[in-house]
Amino acid sequence: MFFNARTRRSRILIAVAAAAAVVLAVAVTLAMTVTTYDHTSPRAARGKASGSVAGNVDCRKAKCVALTFDGGPSLTTPKLLDILKQDDLHATFFVQGQGHIAKYPAILRRISDEGHEIGNHTWYHEVLTDINENDARQELARTQDAIEKITGTRPILMRPPEGRTNRKVANICRDLGLAQVLWSVTAKDYETTDSALITKRVLDQTHRDGIILLHDLHKGTVPAVPGIIKALKQRGYTIVTVSQLLAPAKPQPGMVYRP
Repeated sequence: MFFNARTRRSRILIAVAAAAAVVLAVAVTLAMTVTTYDHTSPRAARGKASGSVAGNVDCRKAKCVALTFDGGPSLTTPKLLDILKQDDLHATFFVQGQGHIAKYPAILRRISDEGHEIGNHTWYHEVLTDINENDARQELARTQDAIEKITGTRPILMRPPEGRTNRKVANICRDLGLAQVLWSVTAKDYETTDSALITKRVLDQTHRDGIILLHDLHKGTVPAVPGIIKALKQRGYTIVTVSQLLAPAKPQPGMVYRP
């Protein structure tokens, strides 16, 4: 009886020790994940900045939300540009190289000419955390060069594919003069053509100082934009670019901005 009790206690102690080791390992992993790169929110960045804001929108006072589009330019982008022009709005376009910049340089030039903000979304849309440092650097540098050649301006913002980043990516971005921009609102418009559903998803998730992620190349997205804009205005939002959302703070290379 005594032996069995001692055996049970030993087994319990071993199980507790094993569980504690697992918890510690998970905690260390989470800590490493959270602290592998520097990040801040648009609100926090503004709060630390001083000075005036260029233009007529000050998101320290206005109820702002940034509107962004990934994956273009594409054949659906001109219609989107018409919508934005009609509403006198500007958005941030995170553009992609292969099949987009390379295929539609005139559309990219129009995006720039009409005053929209252009960011880097890599050349082949590779997940930067999954490839080696040289390849990740080339994904961004090649896109930087192509955008500058077409528009005359080198981007200062990028969006990592799938939102996946780490210290390696942050260091590359710092070297290339790129701040990283994530999001707080996603309609998952890549999985549906239902414009009403896209609109609902955006409106359900949007809060002040948020960043909306859409993809202008998907069939249901551009038709949803007029309704999204109308509803956001009715709710008192001012629609801005990412840089306007951050102002008077300036995007810092390597920093991750996430609402």
